[in-house]
Amino acid sequence: MVSDGPLDPPAAWERLRARCPVATVELPSGDRAKFVSRYDDVRALLSDPRFARPRAGEDTARLSADGSGGVAADASPEYALAIPEHGEQHLRWRRQVGRYFTAKRMAALRPGMARIAESLLDDMIEQATPGEPADLKAALGFPLPVYVICDLLGAPAEDRDRFSHWSDAFLNVSRFSKEETRAAFTEFAGYMSALVEAKRAAPGEDLLSTLIVESAALPEEERLSDAELLATGMGLLVAGHETTANMIGKMVALLLADRGRWEQLLADPSLVRTAVEEVLRFDANLGAFGMRRYLSQDVELDGELLPGGTTVFCGMSSANRDDRVFASPDEMDLTRSPNPHLTFGAGPHSCLGQALARTELQVVLEVLLRKLPTLELAVPADELRKVEGLLVGGLREVPVRW
Repeated sequence: MVSDGPLDPPAAWERLRARCPVATVELPSGDRAKFVSRYDDVRALLSDPRFARPRAGEDTARLSADGSGGVAADASPEYALAIPEHGEQHLRWRRQVGRYFTAKRMAALRPGMARIAESLLDDMIEQATPGEPADLKAALGFPLPVYVICDLLGAPAEDRDRFSHWSDAFLNVSRFSKEETRAAFTEFAGYMSALVEAKRAAPGEDLLSTLIVESAALPEEERLSDAELLATGMGLLVAGHETTANMIGKMVALLLADRGRWEQLLADPSLVRTAVEEVLRFDANLGAFGMRRYLSQDVELDGELLPGGTTVFCGMSSANRDDRVFASPDEMDLTRSPNPHLTFGAGPHSCLGQALARTELQVVLEVLLRKLPTLELAVPADELRKVEGLLVGGLREVPVRW
């Protein structure tokens, strides 16, 4: 499903919501799956504790054509992570990890985030070539989330270029070969395993250290295993920087694509929180297909029986444009409230780090409005270039001037 422009939704979404809310789609691999486009159906599937991402060994539809997809794209046994996806074991893991990502804990990180953002912007301004645009994604969008998640996990930020490569391989659909994906995964797992062991030997104040120490004090059946700690570190490092880095770029591009939006925020900075939620809803480029779910049993949606064994893609971006739920869904309303968008999913598998992502997006917007009120896109919005070949969607660069 191809969109008209890099920030626009595919026209097919509206047609599917109206006429074919449970559609059959062909994936790059040639496999077939179902695509669900309406809000209520997407929310129901995402909220259902019976269904989660496909696991190794399940006969799921593959995204990549030759098995080259990364951990997030294809449920290959060789890339299996130990994070439990179902039942009490999933709840156990989520309880232990999730309490470090509360809104209250993330609010305590705001001053530090703001200092990093201001420093990165100062560097961008100082290094800018007169008359030439700067790339906001490279200068701010990518490094800020890396610094934040590395500080949180206790990983050295100077390894950020390696993290970027490993994350891309983790999220690969078609950018890397099978051999490149395998090599990157092996390197990433080795790096994180060594980091976990270093934290075990000399715990610090970071999240990995805390998980290791506190888990060891629990009854054996409650503890996080070594494999779970490894998978948690890898998953958080990828989710904590790749998706947020892409979202920072898209947020700025969406707000600058219509100057009236930026001017509205300059006139009333108190709208930053609702503006961030609206950007999250409005973003049409979360990824190629949406969140994947494997049906372990039969499910009926919109009068159609989907048999167990079906792979379903939950189109959150399409659901976020459903006029059954959102008034004037194709208009960006920076004051929209409530805003029950599904960008972070729903239910027991909703995004664990959503409070962190929200905080980073709010901080970036506040700092930009304060330091660069004259910020504007250096190219027309329809000339922005999309990230290709990865499970997550984004822009390759965000050229700006001020």
